[in-house]
Amino acid sequence: MRTTIDIPDAMYRRLKARAAGDGRSAKALILEGVEQVLKSTPPAGGRPVKLPLVKSKRPGSIRIDNARIYDVISFP
Repeated sequence: MRTTIDIPDAMYRRLKARAAGDGRSAKALILEGVEQVLKSTPPAGGRPVKLPLVKSKRPGSIRIDNARIYDVISFP
């Protein structure tokens, strides 16, 4: 498969120099880097998400807007 990527000039010069120093092509170095990332990155998903609960004195009748959410839930 062929693809096109934009690599900043300074990074490309470093890539070519590293590849030449290792005696291989820039393509081989890029593919090695992609392979390392794919091996080390865990697959997405699988973790349960805990959502905050906003309590109401009259369940089912709460009217809430963004301002009220910021009052109830502390955001960093």
